[in-house]
Amino acid sequence: MKQRPLGRTGQVVSEIGFGCMGMSEFYGPSDQSENWTTLGAALDAGVNFLDTADTYGHGANEELVGRFARTVGRHRVLIATKFGIVREPGKIERRIDSSPAYVRAACEASLKRLGVDAIDLYYAHRINPDVPIEDTVGAMADLVRAGKVRALGLSEVSPATLKRAHAVHPITAVQSELSLTERAPEDDMLPLCWELSVTFVAYSPLGRALLTGRNLSAEALDETDYRRSLPRFVGEAAAANARLAGNLKAIAAEKGATPSQIALAWLLSSFPHVVPIPGTRRPERARENARASDVRLTRDDLERLDGLFPIGATMGARYTEAGFAGVNA
Repeated sequence: MKQRPLGRTGQVVSEIGFGCMGMSEFYGPSDQSENWTTLGAALDAGVNFLDTADTYGHGANEELVGRFARTVGRHRVLIATKFGIVREPGKIERRIDSSPAYVRAACEASLKRLGVDAIDLYYAHRINPDVPIEDTVGAMADLVRAGKVRALGLSEVSPATLKRAHAVHPITAVQSELSLTERAPEDDMLPLCWELSVTFVAYSPLGRALLTGRNLSAEALDETDYRRSLPRFVGEAAAANARLAGNLKAIAAEKGATPSQIALAWLLSSFPHVVPIPGTRRPERARENARASDVRLTRDDLERLDGLFPIGATMGARYTEAGFAGVNA
């Protein structure tokens, strides 16, 4: 597995990371034994960048990632986690808290659940626009000085917010959705991250599995799978987006790869400062995603993919109205 720089920290991470969210929530029931096997398969394939958040499974995801890191050796993995989305146990409804007091309390709670002395990369998951970003990042910077956090990140922020935050303390990474079916960051955020030497961490790089070639109609999903409520997976949009994603199959066949591997290779080949973090609960899929690092796309391949998946081609919003709370703040 090749490596990519993590901002200006001097650290490097595997160029394909691992998004752990689905192991604890949102995509239907999961098997904890298989989750553990899947994490092991990813690590064996060279993936050492694990992404979690305090809200995933109401803390259960951090506990899983922490146990895994301690078992395999803390030095073998880089842990990224997040704060800011606050939910009551058993509820999906949420509020956004990026106040300095919450920053400090959330960090202590995450350190305890993870069972580590320091968090490698600590993100503000969402930003409450009523709290100045300078106050939020100032509190996060205090955690760095205290040795509890090694580097800072922001998730789903606007370019203007990134600039203001970066003026307070160097921001190492920005996380947002980026894939062949979600290309909005290419307009302004990706160029800004390149200018500031900020790593762009691409979540849902497979379009929440839309780019895997699987049947993802609402009827085919578990009744607890939150994609059943997402506009892109419902009705006319679901059918249109499935046809769009089908464009990957011919290229994948030509390259002797899977649609997922082509989608990930497009990100790696197009943007040298992007690290995608696909998630899965199956070890064979973890190994498949990791092998995308070996797929070589030519300039012609990239131009073809850009033409097949133009910006704005995906039908439907990526979240419900409630899901956009704190996005692009």
